[in-house]
Amino acid sequence: MLPACVLVLLPLSMVVGVEVPKLKMNNGKEMPALALGTYLGFGQDGPVKSENNMLRDAVIHALNVGYRHIDTAAIYETEAEIGEALKMKLDNGELKREDLFITTKLWNTHHKREQVSEALKESLKKLGLDYVDLYLVHWPMGLNEDYTESDTDYMDTWRGMEDVHRLGLAKSIGVSNFNKEQLTRLLREGSIKPSALQIEVHPQIIQKELVGFAESEGIVVMGYSPFGSLVMRFGMLFPGPKPTDPVLVDIAKKYGKTTPQVVLRWLVDRNIVPVPKSVNPKRLEENINIFDFKLTEEDIEKINEYNSNTRYTLPSFWQDHPYYPFEKIENPAANPFVKQE
Repeated sequence: MLPACVLVLLPLSMVVGVEVPKLKMNNGKEMPALALGTYLGFGQDGPVKSENNMLRDAVIHALNVGYRHIDTAAIYETEAEIGEALKMKLDNGELKREDLFITTKLWNTHHKREQVSEALKESLKKLGLDYVDLYLVHWPMGLNEDYTESDTDYMDTWRGMEDVHRLGLAKSIGVSNFNKEQLTRLLREGSIKPSALQIEVHPQIIQKELVGFAESEGIVVMGYSPFGSLVMRFGMLFPGPKPTDPVLVDIAKKYGKTTPQVVLRWLVDRNIVPVPKSVNPKRLEENINIFDFKLTEEDIEKINEYNSNTRYTLPSFWQDHPYYPFEKIENPAANPFVKQE
């Protein structure tokens, strides 16, 4: 017998043309409530590369089934292949540029104010676009080209972000992996309010305080690594709820959905934009088919109870940087939860 979490996977014919709702940002622009993540991971030799146009084809399939928000970053080294997919869909007239919402991110080695526009122009060249809909500061920590610590203040970086917004290269600007204190400073000292905050959110780190603070400022929260312990990480299964978890299975059965769909819907019902990543066509279809049901407050609270403040993105090798945003750990060399997100 198949696990309960996969019994109700719907065929492609039932998900083609899914219309994803949108959330209004504090600048009046709208963001689709689901994004396709395109981070492929890091290996011993750096970013994992897409082979045989794997990512390009995944993006095309995602666009075919209704995704309109694509999330990438300079450090992922996926912008060029995403650009190929976008060009194919735009050139054949199936989509217009205004139908799409493209997010990319500034890497840590380009934090000086004058470097921000250079970095974004390079990303735009790879994406084949004149502008991105959202540009994020990937991390608050600036680094030199040799990855030693830079003393660049992230407010200087933010002024560069404001520059690219004024130039029209980014319709909206925001940050990723900033904590509440850092976000508060941006709001206090910046000229343009961040429109979005991308952070790690899943049932094991629900981020209630930070999410609530961002929402109080009209900042849309995007959640990466949305499945938490439901999926393997670093080739291993870690403690926490799995797809066969009885509580999640009961909720999934109630709505005729899978447990991963329930977790994505849990984010959506908290007004968080999930950023699930996959190159598997069936998973892409399953992940977008979450807008025909809504969880109850009781369902949401049951899932909130899994919170253990567990981070899977914890780059503790940077924890001595003055702008490191997370809690420090005693033995960073032994930290298994290290990846770039």
